Amino acid sequence: MNKLWYLSQINLFEELPLEDLQMIDAMAPMSTIQKGSLIIRPDTESKNLYLLKQGRVRLFKVNEDGKQLTICLLGKGNVFGETETFSTGSGSAYVEAIDNALVCILGKKDFETLITKRPQVALKMVSILTQRIRESEEMLENLAFRDVRFRLLYLLAKLAKSFGQPSANTAGSYTNLDLNLSHQELANMIGATRESVSVTLSQLAKQDVVTTGRKEIAVDLTKAEEILKER
Repeated sequence: MNKLWYLSQINLFEELPLEDLQMIDAMAPMSTIQKGSLIIRPDTESKNLYLLKQGRVRLFKVNEDGKQLTICLLGKGNVFGETETFSTGSGSAYVEAIDNALVCILGKKDFETLITKRPQVALKMVSILTQRIRESEEMLENLAFRDVRFRLLYLLAKLAKSFGQPSANTAGSYTNLDLNLSHQELANMIGATRESVSVTLSQLAKQDVVTTGRKEIAVDLTKAEEILKER
């Protein structure tokens, strides 16, 4: 496995020369995280930055009723976590692997050494954090104050744009989510029940907005965005 190649795909390090990547490679041990595992919890201290080289993670919070609310979805090439000197906004949230993930873990001292020697990394972190805040605010607004149909369709469209692939199993302009998510997992992401998600998916399928199979969902993004604009 070429760890340097994985590091070069992380957007935080995409413009760094080989010698810089080699320095990071020596600092950051690699770890495999199983799907469904919690990488960060708000009630435990974690003073590390996690460099997501493969897989996808979900940042979410839990309200007083125990319902989960997704605030951010990250794919490979992203960074999350926090040290005493820098935070990506995940310190007060749970971070869960939504499929098998491969991460490099960068500790506080190593991160401080890195940004001291390579200040362009710190500037890139600020840019990433700014974009993350915008996306989280948009996600929270759309998932917290809308009905189940809107929340589910918004999430599916978001997932299709971020992680989707053209569907080979359906006619037309469908995008396959390629995430292997169950109805319960989707319900957890939008703070709804599995039953309401199943009913809503069935309704959307009748309107040809989505197609569904066993843990397979494809979305017609054009139709989905038209419906979201109407609400």
